[in-house]
Amino acid sequence: MSCVIVVGGQWGDEAKGKISSYLALRDDPGVAVRAGLGPGAGHTVVHCGRTLRLRQVPSAVVNPRTRLLLGAGVLVRPEVLLREIKETGVADRVGVDYRASVIDPEHLAAEQADAGLREKVRSTGSGHGPALAARAMRSARRAEDVPELAPYLADVAAEVNRAVDAGDGVQVEGTNGFGLSVLYGSYPYAVGKDSTASTAAADAGLGPLAVDEVVLVFRAFPTRVGAGPFPTEMPEEEAERRGIVEFGTVTGRRRRTGTFDLDLAREAVRINRPSRIALTFLDQVDPAAFGARSDRLPKEADSFVRLIERNLGRPVDLIGTGPGSDDIIDRWTVRGGTR
Repeated sequence: MSCVIVVGGQWGDEAKGKISSYLALRDDPGVAVRAGLGPGAGHTVVHCGRTLRLRQVPSAVVNPRTRLLLGAGVLVRPEVLLREIKETGVADRVGVDYRASVIDPEHLAAEQADAGLREKVRSTGSGHGPALAARAMRSARRAEDVPELAPYLADVAAEVNRAVDAGDGVQVEGTNGFGLSVLYGSYPYAVGKDSTASTAAADAGLGPLAVDEVVLVFRAFPTRVGAGPFPTEMPEEEAERRGIVEFGTVTGRRRRTGTFDLDLAREAVRINRPSRIALTFLDQVDPAAFGARSDRLPKEADSFVRLIERNLGRPVDLIGTGPGSDDIIDRWTVRGGTR
């Protein structure tokens, strides 16, 4: 089995959780690793009539056979993680890298007191920036310093590399989106860390040659929470007319909505080098595609997918047509794993 990284290509909210949960069910990986920033990013998973809003636990939680890990590069907020473990009932299969940095109350207070982050950047207030700064200054606590996390401590890098060597299958789930990368995104209107596939691999303790596939997730009508440039943003009235009114999983703030930005998408492809594309919310382009699982798309939806493939030079192999983990057109499987 392969090692797959799932990352977002826009401003977050691309439905990485949906794609990750689907692939966890389809590919049955031995381990799944949450990479990326920390609990400021919420991934929503809808499966078997249940909606999970996950801020720390990997979206592969839907597969009872998959070991669920948090990499050393992820920021951990103990109370959030422990609550999620209890709510999802996965205490027996969660592991937290003992080297992961901890978000402490003073980090939350510092971020919420920072006028620039609060009013200009409009951050989630989750304490990421101050916790990252503390890690850089080598003063942050690590997971191994939190007694409540002792039952879950693990050497995640060792586990995932053993799984790669054994061919057990590894899934790495990134957070945020390419446009929010502090290196390549809309700085300073960005998160405090890079959000590309390369960094996701490093967060999990994986070298570049361990990775077989990169799935870059885009949504048909991108959304953005918080401040910052959004070149293709549409008026709120237009979003309402189209029925695209959403609110952030963590912040509860209304998401800004725009049309597909090919320039941003090309840059995301250039830097993430995906092997394939996942395109979600296609039913917002063409309502006739809602719930579709056949590769025979309605005309408007098919034209949109072809436009994306033509401009990005990558196959759109996973297409989201509804909220559920299984509301997917899997063209890769339909075609027998070939193009």
